[in-house]
This record gives sequence, C-alpha cells and structure tokens, in this order.
Amino acid sequence: MTTLTLRAATAADLTAFFPYLADQLTENGVDGMPLFQPMPRGQCSVPPGRIEAFTNGLATPLTAPGWRRLWLAFDGAAIRGHIDLRARAEAESAHRALLGMGVHRDARRLGLGMALLDTAIDWAVAHGPLDWIDLEVLSVNAPARALYRKRGFVQTGEIADLLRIDGEQHGYAYMSLALRPQASGVQSD
Repeated sequence: MTTLTLRAATAADLTAFFPYLADQLTENGVDGMPLFQPMPRGQCSVPPGRIEAFTNGLATPLTAPGWRRLWLAFDGAAIRGHIDLRARAEAESAHRALLGMGVHRDARRLGLGMALLDTAIDWAVAHGPLDWIDLEVLSVNAPARALYRKRGFVQTGEIADLLRIDGEQHGYAYMSLALRPQASGVQSD
C-alpha cells in the first residue's frame, strides 16, 4: 500500500468528506463499475439525510441511538478512502453495528480496503459492547463481497429483486462478522 494516513474523522473533516463521497458516486454502476450504492446511476449528490446522519452521528455517544464513527485515509489533504460504523436502528440491536466503506479510484488495489476494515474492526473490539459487525451490499458488487469474505465476513442472507434501480432488478446480500468467540450461530453460504 502507498503511504496513506488513516485516522478517525472529526466534525471538521466533514467539509471535505461530502465532496469525496459525491465524487465516488459518479462511478456508481458506470463504465464497468458495479453498482455500489442503491441509487440511480448519475445521481451524484449525497442525500441530505446521509449528511445529517454523519454530522449528528459523529457527535452522538456510543451509548445513544444514532451514533456513528468514521475513519478516513488521506494522501496529503486528499481523502482516498473511508469506513464507518453506525448504530442499528433497533435499540435491541445495540450489540451490533452496520458498516459502510469506500475507496477512491486512485487508491484501489493497494490494500487500503483491508486496512480500513482492520481499523474499524479493531476499534469495534476495543470500544464498546459490540459483538457483531453487519453490512449490506448490492449482490452485483462481486469485488466488495470478495473483500468482505477475505476479512472473515460470512453471508447470512440475500434478497433477490429487493431494489429496482434504473429499471433493473437488484438483490442485496447481508454479511456479518462475529467479533467475539461467544457470538455464534452464523451459517455461511
């Protein structure tokens, strides 16, 4: 991997983070890239709800609903990757977190995706009562699914034709990683 700085994001980083996300969305399902966000091709703006969720979530304590933690990879001042963990919506699922991530086109295939996953997983093991990390990935996104499997995530389910994007049917795969030995019961596909 090239020399990148990976660190926890602060509220001050969000000014650069949202344009980075919008730039990533320009590639969603375009020019041979798989769909990686459940939104139409060509929709390149970050939805206002997502901006609000990141902004509010970073300031929310881990013990409160709606918390979110974000890590960014920098090449100088340029963001080259991100990963976030966030609370599940259900209060009864406080022992689980949802994961989201992305790597900028200029930093792919350099090991950054695995480094981002390791950072978030290490943090989750060290901070808090989390037993599981879950994620949802579009079924057509084979590169992402392979990365997650390589890091130990197992597919726990898949719903075919869950989404209709640009007139096409798309499924969602659900994957989970047990963080503690007592977490059990996941069957892989």
